[in-house]
Amino acid sequence: MTMHEPSGELDTSQTPIRGGIVVAATPLGNLGDATDRLRMGLAQADVIAAEDTRRLRQLANALGVELRAKVVSNFDHNEAERTEGLIAQAKAGRMVLVVSDAGMPVVSDPGLAIVQAAHDADVPVTCHPGPSAVTTALVLSGLNVGHFAFDGFAPRKQGARRAWLETLRTERRAVCFFESPHRLDKTLADAVAVLGPDRRAAVCRELTKLHEEVRRGTLAELAAWAVDGARGEITVVIEGASAADAAPDLAELVSQVQELVGQGMRMKAACRQVAAGFAGVSVNELYDATIAEKS
Repeated sequence: MTMHEPSGELDTSQTPIRGGIVVAATPLGNLGDATDRLRMGLAQADVIAAEDTRRLRQLANALGVELRAKVVSNFDHNEAERTEGLIAQAKAGRMVLVVSDAGMPVVSDPGLAIVQAAHDADVPVTCHPGPSAVTTALVLSGLNVGHFAFDGFAPRKQGARRAWLETLRTERRAVCFFESPHRLDKTLADAVAVLGPDRRAAVCRELTKLHEEVRRGTLAELAAWAVDGARGEITVVIEGASAADAAPDLAELVSQVQELVGQGMRMKAACRQVAAGFAGVSVNELYDATIAEKS
């Protein structure tokens, strides 16, 4: 189904949902990005589930909003046990506002368990949309991001990180992800090793804040820059593979199969595993090429 932008008159009503879950985006850093609907939600909510209750109260004070809601914490380590009670509050006719520290909840932030449970329980769910580091970075990257994927945080350990980067070798979509400033240099160095030095990318730092910075260039250029260190919240966008990059080299795939066979895997299983990572690669073709290489 093709989705289109809504047409007709804009709805300017400010009536909040009653007896349901409201997911609301908060500013990434610039208070000017707070929406009227966020202010309304903060002021009129009965319960606010916040990733950090102290930061939520600081935000409300900065926005000049007086909270009448019961404020409870809702973060990665307590969301599962918190969800049932929040759904019960919504079922009882209360408005439950769900917010993260910055940006849109659920997108690599708490909130998914609550939204899923609300749908399962036929509790109304709506969203007060607003700032997101993902869409902001994509727009500022200046790269071809008409089609993109979001991968959350890059894996911390090098082995897992390189395996993840291998999945991007032939990915035609741009890929956006978050990274710690302390690991950015290592991740970019691994990206150079796996994806090649010439793939274009952008590192977006401190989005919407005073020291906002967008660095664009090849992966090699960005890796060299990151060696000196980076500070702040980091979002990275890597451009998708070109048609030439996306076409796998059969000899390289045969080498991967041989490596797996050398580790004890049956040849047919190794061919299936390697072919699964590349669209359009035939298991039988790869098997035949591997047999031919042995001859």
